Amino acid sequence: MASFKLNPISPQSLPPLTKPYKPTKTQRPTTHLTFTTTSRRLSSVNSAVSGKEYDVLPVKSPDSIDQPEGVMVIGQEREMVNRSAVVGGFDGQLSLESISGGGGEDGNGKNGGEGQDLDKLIDRAINATIVLAAGTFAITKLLTIDHDYWHGWTLFEILRYAPQHNWSAYEEILKTNPVFAKMVISGVVYSLGDWIAQCYEGKPLFGFDRTRMLRSGLTGFALHGSLSHYYYELCEALFPFQDWWVVPLKVAFDQTVWSAIWNSIYFVVLGFLRFESPGSIFKELKTTFWPMLTAGWKLWPFAHLATYGVIPVEQRLLWVDCVELIWVTILSTLSNEKSEARLSDAAAETTSSNASEE
Repeated sequence: MASFKLNPISPQSLPPLTKPYKPTKTQRPTTHLTFTTTSRRLSSVNSAVSGKEYDVLPVKSPDSIDQPEGVMVIGQEREMVNRSAVVGGFDGQLSLESISGGGGEDGNGKNGGEGQDLDKLIDRAINATIVLAAGTFAITKLLTIDHDYWHGWTLFEILRYAPQHNWSAYEEILKTNPVFAKMVISGVVYSLGDWIAQCYEGKPLFGFDRTRMLRSGLTGFALHGSLSHYYYELCEALFPFQDWWVVPLKVAFDQTVWSAIWNSIYFVVLGFLRFESPGSIFKELKTTFWPMLTAGWKLWPFAHLATYGVIPVEQRLLWVDCVELIWVTILSTLSNEKSEARLSDAAAETTSSNASEE
């Protein structure tokens, strides 16, 4: 038999073990790939020594000594990223600016927030005082219409005769000073309508804008009451007939000529009261004229069937003002939405121009 001689294995005959790759800032190998490469190299060493092949599974060792330097760095960075993603509530690293600014722990930010809360509280207290004072005054005047004749009256008698006597007093004022009475009614209705519009837009009950409500009320008091008084007299002069077919003609005239005139007046006057330029006012009026006119066709034709068919001439404005609570809400919302949108666009353009200059 032939004899075989085993050559001794020297360190030079082993495959060269290269130094593990150290990741740079621009290229970082993942933990799995780095450790798998190392495991394959160890497998090749075992095969060279023993002549057998082993299947080596890549297992991450909990001991930091067995891991290359790049693996440890990547593991620490991934752990920091995962913790920041959990704390921040989004997929990514947590910004230090958002922590310091949003936490409210900064002295200036905290004082500024407390100051804003105090201003809002004072503003709402003023609004609540105004509303409660006006409501108390109105209810007191309505309930004390017969205070000169209360001798021996019971509470039931006071409440029973108060509505009738208030209506009689209103009719008496319409005879003596009709224009002023209608101006007051329109001013109150337009103020309430704007308040309802602000609440519909999402503002708190006593967090309304007093200046905006004052503008709407002033427009209703100075223009709507007086102009409506003369318009209804003009409408009766233009259509003096009492036949049934006259009512549709009056409704059509109201919803074309008069609605177009009054909607334009209301929009333009509110724009001037907001100190807007004439060019921007008339530009927005052109874009909103047709939508405002067609929006009225969904409400007023049905209401004006009663206005021109049942209600007497001297009582028409009171009936119309009751319906105006809904219509003023639409008008005020549309007018202020256009104004706020234009102001926000102007602020965005100013910010972008400043950023481009820098």
